[in-house]
Amino acid sequence: MTHASQDASHLSRRTALTGLVGGAGVALAAGCTSSNGTSAQGVAPRPTASATDSSASATPGVMTLFRDPAFNFNGLLALGGAGFGSSEVGEVLTAVNTINKAGLSAQTYVATFKKLGDQLMGVPQGSKPDRQTTRLRALRAAQYYAQALFFVLGSDTPDSEEQLYKAGRGAWDKFCELCDPTPVTADIPYGKTPLPAWFFRPDDSGKQRPTVILTNGSDGQNVDMWTYGVSAALERDWNALVYDGPGQGQLLFVDRVVFTPRWETVVTPLVDWLVARSDVDADRIALTGLSMAGNLAPRAAAFEKRIAALVAMPGCLEPWLGFPPEIRKILTPNKAQTNNTWNKEVVPELPAAAAATMKKRFEPFSVPAMLAAREGKVFTDFYTPAKSIESLAITSVLGRITMPTLVLDYEDEQFYPGQPRTMFDKLTSPKDYVKLTAATGAQLHCSPMAPQQHCDVVFDWLQETLPGR
Repeated sequence: MTHASQDASHLSRRTALTGLVGGAGVALAAGCTSSNGTSAQGVAPRPTASATDSSASATPGVMTLFRDPAFNFNGLLALGGAGFGSSEVGEVLTAVNTINKAGLSAQTYVATFKKLGDQLMGVPQGSKPDRQTTRLRALRAAQYYAQALFFVLGSDTPDSEEQLYKAGRGAWDKFCELCDPTPVTADIPYGKTPLPAWFFRPDDSGKQRPTVILTNGSDGQNVDMWTYGVSAALERDWNALVYDGPGQGQLLFVDRVVFTPRWETVVTPLVDWLVARSDVDADRIALTGLSMAGNLAPRAAAFEKRIAALVAMPGCLEPWLGFPPEIRKILTPNKAQTNNTWNKEVVPELPAAAAATMKKRFEPFSVPAMLAAREGKVFTDFYTPAKSIESLAITSVLGRITMPTLVLDYEDEQFYPGQPRTMFDKLTSPKDYVKLTAATGAQLHCSPMAPQQHCDVVFDWLQETLPGR
C-alpha cells in the first residue's frame, strides 16, 4: 500500500463510504480483502455457507466457514487453535453452523460463542470433571469468549464489552491456576498501571532456561499467546512470558490505557523482571511479536539490547498503512479539518456495519472512542487516534536493531502486504526471512489454519539462533 495524497477537503461522501462498505471495510475489520464483501460486524444479508461447504470463496484458497471474510478469518483462528487444545473442532464447527442457520451477524456470532464459553465454564454432563478436564475446558472457554469479544461492539449489547472481557480473563486465569506447574503471576511496574504477566515454566525445578517474551497484537487475547508460543515453548524446554501491554487486555478494557509508540518502555521492565530470576538464562531471552506486534517488538528490540533474538510475525513497518486508503485520506495535518470531514462528511452516512468496524479498530488507541462505542455511538475525534496509529512507524529505528531477527511473511497477507519483505530488506542485523504459503495451508495473516507449522518455524529458528550451552 502507498500513502494517499488526496486532501480530505476533496473527499466526497460517496468516495469514503464506497471504501468503508466494500473491500476496504472488510480489510479494516479482519485483514481480509474482497471486492464484494460486506463489512465485518453487521448483518450479512446474503446466505452463508455451512462449515462443510468449500465451494464459496470468502477468502480464496481456504476453508469457508462464513461467506463474510472477516467472520471467516476469525472463525479460522478459532478452528486452528484446536492443535494446541485452545479449541475443539466439533465445538467450533457446531457454533459455525448454528450462526449460519440463525443468519450471520455480529449478534448471532457473539451470542453463540459466549454461550459456548459459558457452557464450558459450567459443570459438564456426566461425571464430575477432574482437574485436567476443568483446565482444558477453561482454555477453550477463553478462546470462545475472545471470539465473542472481537465482534461485541457491532452487536446489540456493546456495553457488555468489559464484562465479556472479564469472562474471558476469568477463564484464562482458571486455566492458568490448574496448570502444572502453575505459571508465576506478577504485576510488573509500568507507569501508573502495572503490566499483568504470566511466566510459564516446563517444571518448577529452578533449572536455568532460555525464555521467550510473547507479544500480542492490537486485538488478541492471552489465549492466542498459548496457541502462538506458550505451548510450543514448554514442549521445547523453554520458559514463556505472556503479558498485557498498553492497548491490550486488562490495560485496555479495564484500566483504560491505550497503545504507546514507545514499546521499549513496555519491554524493558519485562526484561528487568526476567533477568532477576535464577531460572532464566539472561543471555538467551527472545522477543516475538504477533500481528501488529510485528511492529511493536522490533521497536522495543531497537532500544532494549538484552534481547538476544527477535521474531516479527509478520514484519510491520507502518500499521497505519494497514488501514485502507479511504480511511487514511481522511487524516490531514489539521485536527479541526480532519474531524470536520469525519463528523460531517462520513459519519452521517456511515452504515452500521462499517461504523462497528471503525469502533473496533480505533478503540485500542482512544479511551473516548472505546467509551463511545460501548454506548453504541461513533467517536467524534478521528484525528487523535489516527495520529497515534500513524506514530507507530518504525522505519527510522530499524538500523538500531542488532540482534538476529526472523521476519515472517504470509502468502495472501491481508493487513500488511509487502511490509515484511521491506522490513527484511532494510534490516542490517543478522536476519532471516520465511514466507508461509498456501502449499501447506499456512497462508493468510498469522497462518490461522496452521499455528503448529507457524510455531515449528519460529522455534526451530530460535533454538538454532540461541543454542544451549
